Amino acid sequence: MMKAVVTTPDGSVALRTVPKPQPGPAQVLVRIFAAAQNPPDHMKIAFRPTQGVVCGHDFAGCVEAVGADVPAGLRRVGERVAGFLNGGVDEETGGAFAEYCVADAQVLISLPDSLGFEAAAGLGLAALTAAQALWISQPGLPTPDAPASTPFPILVWAGASAVGQYTVQLAKLSGLQVISTASPRNHTLVAGLGADAVFDYRDPEVAAKIRTFTEGRLAHAVDCISDAGTVRQVVESLGADGGALSLVLNEPVHAPGVRARFSLVYTLLGKAFEHPMPYAADAEHYAFGMRTAALLTRLLREGKLRTTPVKLVPNGLDDVGEWLEFMKQGKVSGEKITYRVA
Repeated sequence: MMKAVVTTPDGSVALRTVPKPQPGPAQVLVRIFAAAQNPPDHMKIAFRPTQGVVCGHDFAGCVEAVGADVPAGLRRVGERVAGFLNGGVDEETGGAFAEYCVADAQVLISLPDSLGFEAAAGLGLAALTAAQALWISQPGLPTPDAPASTPFPILVWAGASAVGQYTVQLAKLSGLQVISTASPRNHTLVAGLGADAVFDYRDPEVAAKIRTFTEGRLAHAVDCISDAGTVRQVVESLGADGGALSLVLNEPVHAPGVRARFSLVYTLLGKAFEHPMPYAADAEHYAFGMRTAALLTRLLREGKLRTTPVKLVPNGLDDVGEWLEFMKQGKVSGEKITYRVA
């Protein structure tokens, strides 16, 4: 048995004792040392009520058991890893707000010894979402392994968000000129991640200032919030010919010349799911997830990727309900709510 945060019939969560999961043939069992919170953690509870399902997406810990079909040498007992789950959906998938979880052995980030579990806990969902927004939603963009020979601008809206912080870094490592937005108190953070210019998203002239800075050449953008307001501001920031826009939520975009695409990070895990419409297993996305996990592993080992600042909250998993409400109220800024589990 293990302790885990599960959904309750009244639409909230509670810490309970539940059966410890067992890895399938292609999975590993991970003892979780730290877990990090994401917006989908509270969104799923609100829009997809369940009972007794373990919540949470992001985790970091040590491999405790390896499934029989995991390729030899890929994973080892004791390996320090981070990753994400499609948590809070069903009992089979489980979640990360627990003492143990099972995870796909292929889509895992191996951690260097220099990186603590609390710092690594927020890597999985945000970093892989950033990669998906850059290279699946906008195929053909430069990558860290094939950077642009001549920089061109890309806008990362909400660069202080968790997804934004990784998008800024990956875009910069790909040789792009990175323009971003953030509240003034987070400008130094975003600039330190590699942004060439950071603008105040609350400035009523922000779109005009971005157009001036980019000389009307902006044709690529990632909206790390993706609500109606941010989409409008991002579209207004693009050049006269429009361009490609990556979304992290499925917000409609109706603008001449703007090619908007929404990709859902769970497709990178290689399994069919519902969210709420059905998604078939996508072999190409699964392969991309594996390649990206390997890329993130290498960038961390080489010291080229910074993790998000951590807000380590007291009492471990005991207060998840309180911190989900804190996030729901929009109080998180520039850092990851993180729980020490073990």
